[in-house]
Amino acid sequence: MNVTFLTLLAGALLRFVLNHPGSPRLPWVISLSTALALLQLAGPWLTARVPGRTDRAELVRFGLVVGCWVVIVLLAPSFAWCAVPLIYTALRTLPTGAAIALVAVLSALVVYAEWQLRHGLDPNLFLLPPTVAALATGVFLHMRRQAERLQALVDDLIRTRRELAATERREGTLAERQRLSMEIHDTLAQSLSSQQMLLQAAERTWDSDATTARGHVRTAEAIAERSLAEARRFVHDLAPADLAAGGGLAQALHALAARESSDALRVRCHVDGVPVPLPVRVQSALLRIAQGALANVREHADASRATLTLSHLDDQVVLDVADDGRGFGTSDVDVPPGVRGHGIAAMRARVGQLGGSLTIESAAGEGTVVSAAIPLEQP
Repeated sequence: MNVTFLTLLAGALLRFVLNHPGSPRLPWVISLSTALALLQLAGPWLTARVPGRTDRAELVRFGLVVGCWVVIVLLAPSFAWCAVPLIYTALRTLPTGAAIALVAVLSALVVYAEWQLRHGLDPNLFLLPPTVAALATGVFLHMRRQAERLQALVDDLIRTRRELAATERREGTLAERQRLSMEIHDTLAQSLSSQQMLLQAAERTWDSDATTARGHVRTAEAIAERSLAEARRFVHDLAPADLAAGGGLAQALHALAARESSDALRVRCHVDGVPVPLPVRVQSALLRIAQGALANVREHADASRATLTLSHLDDQVVLDVADDGRGFGTSDVDVPPGVRGHGIAAMRARVGQLGGSLTIESAAGEGTVVSAAIPLEQP
């Protein structure tokens, strides 16, 4: 705008000087031209000198420019076309209604100036300035509306991205909380329960059978050591220690069965079908489900036998944990975790994360079968 305005201003001044070298209006025209040039160039300086009041300073400057231009057009009509940059400045600076009104006034002054410079009757003198002004105004307002719509879209996109990022952070926090709660239930909580029972048994037999009591204490110590290793691993989101040995899920289940077997509860493990390589997360989930199910058997079922069965089918792998305990009504399975515990909810969450399903079959006095089926094709 500055370059265009100063170019038109210089051209109009040169034309007036060449055509009217001895005119008494020449000093006024030169003075007003200089003032217009300085006011146009002083825009950034004026706004910088009035921090926090930029809009008001710009309006004052623009008002002075328009006032000087009106006076110089009345003195020298050849300065009329300097109004073109002023039209864009008005549209950019003023509210839409005020800008359109000022554009109409500027167009009328241009028509008046052209009439003063006419050489015969020419209809274009009355049509060309309003048409150019209307076209410039329409284009500018259309572009401004498009810019406002684009800015609204950008603002909406930024807001959506922020909301999505916040949602992802919340979901990540909830997922990590769920992972830790399941790991704590399936490892630390079960081991602490076992240690408690062993230490209580040791206390009862300490005076009458010290050897047996010491055996209980050593077993509790081994469980504590193994639980400490498990805790360190799940804090770092690593596979269970039984899987880290490298023997796979079948060996880990056999080791779990041997470890959970006692005089009161005999645990066996069977593997059916042709074993296939399973993702680590599938192996970890099935091992944790087996640990949780056996913990429930030990604490609630009053069973004497339990069986782990790992079946490799064509499209899925299935883990069954069966016991001959007292069982329960299947309606009890849907009791909220806070009432019965976290075990069944943790099992459902694990298989759900892998696209599988968990079924529980039980009846009072007829034992319980927990079955976890996970598809081989993982997303």
